[in-house]
Amino acid sequence: MKTFVTGATVLATCLALLSACGNSGSNDAAGGNAGAGGDSKDKKITLTMLVSGNKAADGQDFELDVLPKMVHEKFPNITLEVQKLPDDQYNTSIKTKLAAGEGPDFFRIWPRMGGGASVIDLAKAGYLADLSDLPFMSKISDGAREDMSYDGKVYGIAKGIDMLGTYYNKDLFQKAGITEVPQNWEDFLAACQKLKDAGTTPIVMGDKDPWWIQFGAYQLAANTVYAEDKDFDVKLQAGERKFTDSKWVQAFEMYKELYEKGYIAKNTLGLGGPQATQMFIDGKAAMTFDGTWDYPTLTAKGAVDFERGFFPLPGNEKGKPVWQAVATAAGWGVNAKTKNLDAVKEVLNYWFDDQSDLFKEWVKLNPSISAFNGVPLTNDLYKDSYELYKNSGNSIYFANQMWPNGVADILQVKFGEIIGGQRTTPEDVTKAMQDKFDQLWNP
Repeated sequence: MKTFVTGATVLATCLALLSACGNSGSNDAAGGNAGAGGDSKDKKITLTMLVSGNKAADGQDFELDVLPKMVHEKFPNITLEVQKLPDDQYNTSIKTKLAAGEGPDFFRIWPRMGGGASVIDLAKAGYLADLSDLPFMSKISDGAREDMSYDGKVYGIAKGIDMLGTYYNKDLFQKAGITEVPQNWEDFLAACQKLKDAGTTPIVMGDKDPWWIQFGAYQLAANTVYAEDKDFDVKLQAGERKFTDSKWVQAFEMYKELYEKGYIAKNTLGLGGPQATQMFIDGKAAMTFDGTWDYPTLTAKGAVDFERGFFPLPGNEKGKPVWQAVATAAGWGVNAKTKNLDAVKEVLNYWFDDQSDLFKEWVKLNPSISAFNGVPLTNDLYKDSYELYKNSGNSIYFANQMWPNGVADILQVKFGEIIGGQRTTPEDVTKAMQDKFDQLWNP
């Protein structure tokens, strides 16, 4: 892969003009546009990045620690300042900053329509720079590149591919007499009962952070809704299907069953994601539903040492294959109004040059499965699920990636009422989702 090389033939008149340009992420003394020819070596530039999530619990955080250090080593004139916010704060902050014309140079975006800062929504609003011409784009898988595109242009770079699944404690499974990973819903319920009978909390969830509710819901829907109709969301958008159809109701009935039978820890609406994760890594619960992106925290050292495993939540009937929720991961977009576009592209072309030291360090620390062609799986924990994904074809994206922003929020609120013991039914959840979808899709 070719590395972006700064131009050495920039006209003197252009340089004079460039020296007067401002910089969206630097002070006046150090700022300056990198210029049409990319000759940023003589300019002191500060680039800014805003991302979501929590700082890595164990070891260096790639975005906060490794990336700024290695960028500055490669480009001594460039300083990269990175801020990381929790997801809920991030979504509000980035939209406010972009609307005010004060957005960072790089920032986190989600594929398709997923999340509060999706590539489609932000591209429509004119907030994203077109990255289609970056040379490494041809190395990214077609699906990941398309999921970060809008109207034929690529606006984002995905962290990789993420899978939703069930992290489990192999020691607790063995103590409860569970010798095999459950292969269907009946087997999964039986395993939960064995764990409960052994005095072990089968599952812990951080439902105080409402987006956690999606982690189980989308896995079950993969088996009830999308295994039967992979084009459900396309038909939903065309008005041919509805959330109130029986298969979505079935998914929520199954999810509700886990709470009603006491298989999921009590009072999870009072547990945030970090607390739930801590219970799992301390050996106080046998399972949790989460994604590959949380590998660093879910494999961190806890109060006890145990071997982890990972499998797709089997919402399938006996005799039918299990379906997985697998999707393009969130990634990075570039501010369309950055004053340092050439410097930004220099950084990106170094970062995603598969021969660079930075790329190799990123692959090593990236919890998501790489979307770059030819990069092998680095985390053996996901080997079985990844092989199933590659070989079976029985997978579907995270459902909210095809919904207008707001539908998933309603899912979380209404199912949260079920968790909280209110009289809300699965039918109520799906009706509220459909009502919200109709409001947003056909305003």
